[in-house]
Amino acid sequence: MTSTTAEVPQRPATVSVAGIAVLLVVVLLALSGRYGYHRDELYFRVAGQHPAWGYVDQPFMTPMLARVGIAVFGDSPPGLRVLPALLAGSTVPIVALLARELRAGPPAQVLAAVSAMVLQGGHMLSTPTTDVLTWLVISLLVVRMLRCAEPRWWVPIGLVSGLAVDNKLTVGILLGAITVTLPVVGPRVVLRSWWLPVGAVLAVLVALPTIGWQVVHDFPQGRVASSIAGDDGFTDRVLFVPMQLVLLGPLIVPLCVAGWCALWHDSRIRYARLFAPAYLLAAVVVIVAGGKFYYTAGLLLVLMAAGAQPVVEWARTPTRRRLLVAGSIVTVVSNAVIALPVLPVGLVGIVNPVNKEQGEQVAWPEFAAAVDSVWSAIPADQRERAVVVTANYGEAGAIERFDSGLPVYSGHMSYYDWGPPPDARTGPVLLIDHLGDTGLRDLVGSCSLAVRFRNHEHLDNDEDGVGIWRCDPPHEPWSQVWPRFRHT
Repeated sequence: MTSTTAEVPQRPATVSVAGIAVLLVVVLLALSGRYGYHRDELYFRVAGQHPAWGYVDQPFMTPMLARVGIAVFGDSPPGLRVLPALLAGSTVPIVALLARELRAGPPAQVLAAVSAMVLQGGHMLSTPTTDVLTWLVISLLVVRMLRCAEPRWWVPIGLVSGLAVDNKLTVGILLGAITVTLPVVGPRVVLRSWWLPVGAVLAVLVALPTIGWQVVHDFPQGRVASSIAGDDGFTDRVLFVPMQLVLLGPLIVPLCVAGWCALWHDSRIRYARLFAPAYLLAAVVVIVAGGKFYYTAGLLLVLMAAGAQPVVEWARTPTRRRLLVAGSIVTVVSNAVIALPVLPVGLVGIVNPVNKEQGEQVAWPEFAAAVDSVWSAIPADQRERAVVVTANYGEAGAIERFDSGLPVYSGHMSYYDWGPPPDARTGPVLLIDHLGDTGLRDLVGSCSLAVRFRNHEHLDNDEDGVGIWRCDPPHEPWSQVWPRFRHT
């Protein structure tokens, strides 16, 4: 079944788009050794050593990518970041293809490809990197299916959707938005086909390991999401729109606005109209749920692809072309400073209020060395029975990476499942606890502060000012007291 009304896509800008994708990968790889591991990467590398079909806070794909990256490229930040760089580079041609499906000519495809470089999490290994890519692929397949009125595209849509679930459950926001808007906005012809249930069944089968693990373990990721929303939900709701503007930058905001208007009003791309209300619906869901502002990044890229051709048509005069070039330069530079490790470490505090992930990549070796110095002060005969317990997975992961000889445990996220310490560990407890009252010190014996760690330049992140406490062991065996250490 083919369409007689949808226009054939424009000629592809293959060489230019490929060059932009390669440039992005080269830049990401060149910067991959700057700063150091992110706290999540320290967690992923350990999670990858404990293979499972799921973890309390995420599906299995990202920890497995960490395991593969370390095995192939080495256990270092650059080794861990090769695969994310390649995934991020893959988004560039996908966005260009999406723009082409939406009538963009070669110049507009190039603009879309350049703009796609901005919304990248590819500097480090993280679940959003793969999440954005899968959202884009699903969107591209849906647009192709609607343009051609060809329901057989439900099969690859189902396959990619299942893989996306195995990486991050937030893809349900995209799938839910499409499910709601497609019957309302159309074109509905693709809904009247047995290929739709085939694609749905395929999606469930591919996602079955993740779904099954969540069911068997009583949906722990839902509890974690609720806990995080309870802690940060109000702030995330208030900052959703401002942070969307910061995420996009001075060029991409008008590009996305133009894209939304084109999707809703331009009859020539009416087949893709559903993505205009889909973005609004997704944004409302994220705001109400107290989710993170970047959850809708995949749909922002769809709007951006749709806006490329209108913006190129607008920039036909020399003055407007100069404005477009200037806006592109300002956007790329500003977003690079915010998202990539281009500043000296001592200046990270400048961008940390906008992008705290920058500050989560510094001083981990120094932190592990501080813990080791306190550990070394414990008498040798007591160290054989002592343990280290941390407040979060980043601290535990840093100690495992930079001081692998220490018996380190944590009740945070899936680290809890890799405990408890053996009951034979009846010696001192080196407790890493924060300035606030976390309640951890109430679970062990009496404590005395050994040292308060200060990170590089007193950067405002979770580890600046953390206390390293020497405590007496719990009054009960570790196997009995350990359930009280679980936290998210």
